[in-house]
Amino acid sequence: MISREPTLERLATAQRMLLEPFGLDETHLARALAEITAHRVDDADLYFQYTRSEGWSLEEGIVKTGSFSIDQGVGVRAVSGEKTAFAYSDDISEASLLDAARTVRSISSAARSGRARVPSRKVAASRSLYPDVDPIATLDSTAKVQLLEKAEKLARSRDPRIVQVMAGLASEWDVVLVARADGTLAADVRPLVRLSLTVIAEQNGRREVGSHGGGGRFGLAYFTDEQVAAYVDAAVGAALTNLESRPAPAGEMTVVLGSGWPGILLHEAIGHGLEGDFNRKGSSAFSGRIGKRVAAKGVTVLDDGTIADRRGSLNVDDEGNASQRNVLIEDGILRGYIQDSLNARLMGVKPTGNGRRESYAHVPMPRMTNTYMLGGDKSPDEIVASIKKGLYASNFGGGQVDITSGKFVFSASEAYWVENGKIQYPVKGATIVGNGPDALTRVSMIGNDMRLDSGVGTCGKEGQSVPVGVGQPTLRIDGLTVGGTA
Repeated sequence: MISREPTLERLATAQRMLLEPFGLDETHLARALAEITAHRVDDADLYFQYTRSEGWSLEEGIVKTGSFSIDQGVGVRAVSGEKTAFAYSDDISEASLLDAARTVRSISSAARSGRARVPSRKVAASRSLYPDVDPIATLDSTAKVQLLEKAEKLARSRDPRIVQVMAGLASEWDVVLVARADGTLAADVRPLVRLSLTVIAEQNGRREVGSHGGGGRFGLAYFTDEQVAAYVDAAVGAALTNLESRPAPAGEMTVVLGSGWPGILLHEAIGHGLEGDFNRKGSSAFSGRIGKRVAAKGVTVLDDGTIADRRGSLNVDDEGNASQRNVLIEDGILRGYIQDSLNARLMGVKPTGNGRRESYAHVPMPRMTNTYMLGGDKSPDEIVASIKKGLYASNFGGGQVDITSGKFVFSASEAYWVENGKIQYPVKGATIVGNGPDALTRVSMIGNDMRLDSGVGTCGKEGQSVPVGVGQPTLRIDGLTVGGTA
């Protein structure tokens, strides 16, 4: 549900953290925006942010790092046509606010004549997808270290071949306040936690790595004994599997992608290509293809910032627009792009709640939230059984994509060679090479096991990083190129 009530609560928190300590109130924000809009601009906003973050890491039973930081500041933006002027300061004061406002308004040199109407105050509608809790305060320091020690001891107890364990815990509390030129006020209070685990297994002089973890927008109580045990089992299982792996064969073949985190391939190879800025500029392989078939029947891809507690979800985006559930591809037909305010205005469409920025020191741009493909009607076992000769990639490491051509390269961190419908042995060194738009047309079977990742994704774009989610069902894709070492 979208309503204004939760915004009012968050607005009170944001004013308490970001305005009151510095002797500011809404009249100062209106004055700064009036400074900008005295000149001809299409849009302007102020973005205040307070971030408190903490991190712990454990290696070989010893606390390797412990960090704590507080950052705060304001970013001031003016937009005229396609041009953006931006200034930011870590000094929140009336003087620095007005100084930044005067700096950015120079984007349009022509001052307006006559009197400008002051827009009335509007509180933005938003969602309530996660608690306002400060996760750092949900456990004391001793308990946080004990949580990491528990994960380590558990991992070592699983198998004598586990020789090294590294565990990390990160918590963040983010308070943002957005004031727009049209009088809109929006605020959000965003918790974020993540537990990560990496293990090294050794056998006969061979060493292999396995890793897992998860998190989301909630407090640290999420990491129960059961949850930690699930992460440990997944990390240890991956490392032990890789100890038995053989070199991956190379060539063109059928590839089956596992559910969950392998959706990172979807995120990179397709999601980035559907961001509004690339399509407005005509630099995406998907430019100008709305209403056309871009994928096989049955392929439906969404970007959904409205899923409760998820790492990629937002109550409001960083421009004050409520997050949305956006259908990007429906049954293989391209329906729309991901938009922020600037690109939406220039493309003549509405924003989709995807204006995101790393911090007050960065400009917003169209970014993904939780990007996933809906499930189909095939069981995962049925899909694997359909492979005559090919690869089953159940987990992925990193990858990259060229937006313009759609070409991607991904390395599988856990994969198996399959013959005559049966898994033969694990393989190592498999790299999947393809073209996003082309790969979508080669999807021949879609599993009924759609799941989201465990809450670990971070997306980079133009030097900015933001938390995201990915997901997909088990997928069969025909005729992908696999680079291997066999």
